[in-house]
Amino acid sequence: MPKRNDIKSVLIIGSGPIVIGQACEFDYSGSQAARSLREEGIEVILINSNPATIMTDPVTADHVYLLPLEKDSIVHILERHKIDAVLPTMGGQTALNLAMKCHKLGIWEKYGVEMIGVNTDAIETTENREAFRKRMIELGVHVCQGETADSFLKGKEIAQKIGFPLVIRPSYTLGGSGGGFVSNPEEFNEALTRGLKASPTHEVLIEQSIWGWKEYELELLRDNNGNVIIICSIENFDPMGVHTGDSITVAPAMTLSDKVYQEMRDQAIKVMNGIGHFAGGCNIQFAVNPATDELICIEVNPRVSRSSALASKATGYPIAKVAAKLAIGYNLDELKNQITKTTSAYFEPAIDYVIVKIPRWNFEKFQGSKDSLGLQMKSVGEAMGIGRNFQEALQKACQSLEIKRNGLGADGKELTDQQAILHSLANPNSKRLFHIYDAFKLGIPFKTIQKLTKIDPWFLHQIEELVQLEKEIQRYELHNIPRKLLLEAKKRGYADRQIAHLLRCLESEVYKRRKELGIERQFKLVDTCAAEFEAQTPYYYSTFAETPEGSQELRQEVNESKVSKRKKVVILGSGPNRIGQGIEFDYCCVHGVLAAKECGYETIMINCNPETVSTDFDVADKLYFEPVFWEHIYDIIQHEKPEGVIVQLGGQTALKLAEKLNRYGIPILGTSYESLDLAEDRGKFSELLRSLNIPYPKFGVVEDANQAAELAKELDFPLLVRPSYVLGGQSMKIVINEEELEQHVVDILNEIPNNRILLDHFLEGAIEAEADAICDGEEVYIIGIMEHIEPAGIHSGDSNAVLPAFSLGPLVIEQIELYTKKIALALNTVGLINIQFAIKDNKVYVIEANPRASRTVPFICKAYQEPYVNYATKIMLGEKRIKDFTFNPKRKGYAIKMPVFSFEKFPNVNKELGPEMKSTGEAIYFIENLQDEVFQRLYEERNLYLSR
Repeated sequence: MPKRNDIKSVLIIGSGPIVIGQACEFDYSGSQAARSLREEGIEVILINSNPATIMTDPVTADHVYLLPLEKDSIVHILERHKIDAVLPTMGGQTALNLAMKCHKLGIWEKYGVEMIGVNTDAIETTENREAFRKRMIELGVHVCQGETADSFLKGKEIAQKIGFPLVIRPSYTLGGSGGGFVSNPEEFNEALTRGLKASPTHEVLIEQSIWGWKEYELELLRDNNGNVIIICSIENFDPMGVHTGDSITVAPAMTLSDKVYQEMRDQAIKVMNGIGHFAGGCNIQFAVNPATDELICIEVNPRVSRSSALASKATGYPIAKVAAKLAIGYNLDELKNQITKTTSAYFEPAIDYVIVKIPRWNFEKFQGSKDSLGLQMKSVGEAMGIGRNFQEALQKACQSLEIKRNGLGADGKELTDQQAILHSLANPNSKRLFHIYDAFKLGIPFKTIQKLTKIDPWFLHQIEELVQLEKEIQRYELHNIPRKLLLEAKKRGYADRQIAHLLRCLESEVYKRRKELGIERQFKLVDTCAAEFEAQTPYYYSTFAETPEGSQELRQEVNESKVSKRKKVVILGSGPNRIGQGIEFDYCCVHGVLAAKECGYETIMINCNPETVSTDFDVADKLYFEPVFWEHIYDIIQHEKPEGVIVQLGGQTALKLAEKLNRYGIPILGTSYESLDLAEDRGKFSELLRSLNIPYPKFGVVEDANQAAELAKELDFPLLVRPSYVLGGQSMKIVINEEELEQHVVDILNEIPNNRILLDHFLEGAIEAEADAICDGEEVYIIGIMEHIEPAGIHSGDSNAVLPAFSLGPLVIEQIELYTKKIALALNTVGLINIQFAIKDNKVYVIEANPRASRTVPFICKAYQEPYVNYATKIMLGEKRIKDFTFNPKRKGYAIKMPVFSFEKFPNVNKELGPEMKSTGEAIYFIENLQDEVFQRLYEERNLYLSR
């Protein structure tokens, strides 16, 4: 049936602040759904409390409510708008839980709001573990043997009946919270108590363990006519026992026999039809016994999920966009395929490439946490690689992680301790993939590796082949390596840097040699139809193939990415999310793209994060889904020949590439590399402050523990100790005596060899503040000054920041304004700058300056309802000056940027806060005055978690 005419307005519920288990994939799905509904002339009202997202931006919806995701906020909105329908499937578990709460309280019924995209029966059936189990048995779908317990006593009885090992899964939770494997009665009591507490309904499913089975997911869409299509099959590289969000995943499934795949498809369709009739998306997880091919349904999510974001980017099929259209009445055969623009959306994508997603963890941020993976998700982000084969996609995903590795192996960082490797293989952890490679390199037998990891032999053979290929390469030197062998390495995803390591030469020499041999990167379209129909969407990945001999023109013919004659700009994305660099930089990149488009540029986005809006197929004019890694970027720039590159919007990831861009003569748009480097180099920056007569804490730079001890006498304790060129306060610590100082300096040098370490006198009890500004090289406009509720010593990303400042007097504010303007101009800033201050005894000290977009920019944009990133980008491009804009911030009351933590995922870690950032996300909260209860509570607790 065509679009329903009775739905004129839709409420979309977002997912709130980013936490482990629910990240920016819902910013992507919510934004895409909002755009999809607005295309149909539907008024979109959106609620979400996360200021860092594009989803909560005026460009996304007609009305945006930055309110806590609570029943009262929903009522507040329904009192103000006539809303016909609510779409709760785009905001993860948070949105579903809130929608169900409003349903049970009769709120939707009272205001005449219909739930679309899912129905309450489906949510009840899939979220209530016992109801799900019973329904599956009725449908004839196999599930694990198990029962639901709503008390400790009942749980003990069930465990006795089924026998160990067991799995505990709490109802209505997110990212596997409270779940776990239990192998003996001793562990059971604690695990059962934890699970009952974690579930909002205090129910847990206790079932047989299928640890070590193979795990798969299918992404489905269904329309009102009951047509169901399967968008993508996803296979987990890691077997059952590791949460899918912590698993390396591969699309399409690699080791699934046709017989089992057909059975899985049939069961998936039966399950989707059996849980409730609604038009929308669904994610279904299966386990397969590797010995018998027995198939079990593990769980169903009747909404778009983390995996549907991955499936969308993997296939180019925009699941959230189509799901939103199905929810308002369209059928699949009435919609256009968004890639070909000519065929119908009622088709199942066929892809002729391989996708590998690898999670990104931050265990180092949680001192005392154990680097182990299980049923509770612990990753903070993910990177995705696209290649013509599994090995190429795997190497590219590893290059995208930004964990100081150049890919999988071939970088001299192998673990060689046999016992440590064997322990890692048997106990899943964040480095296990690399340790599998190390095991093959060390000569540990294949069958031992397979027995310990339970990973399918096909995947292990792929890694073993890489190790064998490297041995072959190492027999040669650069001048005599056969062209065929060098091409083989490139086809399997090896970076020039890895090949240089194997051939004992420089990366630049490998690059030059392969160019001479005509081994060049080719760009291919992400094509959902395996080239059966012509794709129209400019979404590319790179690969290597046998290139035709002959002229450069002939070689360019094999490139599917055709270069236009328009003026172009490249925007570097921020790579995988991690603590210290999150979704706020994706927000900045998207606004940068939109602003450059408004100025008539062809916009080229480079990023490798499948969860984000910046990697959506229709945001930039051209998207290269590639690692934000030098070699890939350089080849794209050589191909496209842009006017320049914007590095200011992609956080530290993009900024770190400025030096290379500068060295290779590639124009950096906005603030120059020299100025960016001056701000990063503490010595040079302090010289600048001294020349401007701006106070800063006494400091010095050391290279070893002896120098640190000498300098400490001059600076006085307490001292803030930190390495240079790091992100999110990594390895920053406050020390109060010589012993602590020596210990921490040695730790830093072990972790980051040859680093220059900064020692600052720590201003104890100081107030911390920060300012963000836009500068065009001649004029400075301060967009906001925030005061932190917590004292100096807690990382700015972990502090509750209040906009505007709430207790600083005119004298202090004037100093902050003066210093901000002086520094911005002295650094020749063109674009954005963030400056951090400490205030003690009414004297303002400058702590640091970041001439780039900061974590706080989206927050200020939302609080003052001004598109500052748009303005800053136009200034970077040289299209506008400060004087060309009419600034009109909406200043009413105060906005608080409230950090959100995921400490519950790391039960052994204290909630201590210090100079190293630990928050995973943030919420915005508006107050009318300082008598507000929330502000008063935060102010009373400001010293509670201060640690060193």
